[in-house]
Amino acid sequence: MRAFTVLSGLVLPLDRSNVDTDAIIPKQFLKSVKRTGFGPNLFDEWRYLDHGEPGMDNGNRPANPDFVLNFPRYRNAEVLLARENFGCGSSREHAPWALLDYGIRCVIAPSYADIFFNNCFKNGILPITLNDDVIQSLFEQVEAQPGYSVVVDLPNQTITDPHGEILAFEVETFRKHCLVNGLDDIGLTLQHSNLVKEYEEKRKLETPWLFNR
Repeated sequence: MRAFTVLSGLVLPLDRSNVDTDAIIPKQFLKSVKRTGFGPNLFDEWRYLDHGEPGMDNGNRPANPDFVLNFPRYRNAEVLLARENFGCGSSREHAPWALLDYGIRCVIAPSYADIFFNNCFKNGILPITLNDDVIQSLFEQVEAQPGYSVVVDLPNQTITDPHGEILAFEVETFRKHCLVNGLDDIGLTLQHSNLVKEYEEKRKLETPWLFNR
């Protein structure tokens, strides 16, 4: 997993509450488990004017000019600003995969669905929780100032806006450790590979018939 330390990124404002995972990546795109290739279909039903299916050439599809993801000023954004209960609905891990494949590495919102929140950390995305008043202020600033970028400093748990104003955020210590060091569940397990090897060697001695195949 790619480590997350300090990110300087353009902010994309998605001014909608209760955005569910089927909106983030619709169900027809869940056939792959490769974790890549989902970015072009992020927010597919809002992003395009036609119905999307796997294998379509998205470059030839009609884009919705009224959807924020298609605004030129937010192209290449890496920070998503959202409203409450972001990532609700089904537990599909494809939702953070689609965000990450598009280029989003940090989400800022007042609240999240629990499973989506957990899946973000497991896939290298930092979900930051701030109160409603701060979120509202950020929406107003982002929309008023083209090119609005922030610096997200995970080690110091701060967000710095274009004017040098600093916002602090909370993050659980273990989750922070994993993100800063690029450790997903597999990476955490591999840190104890010597113990795993010792266990397997012990099992071979105790139950050799399991290994004679």
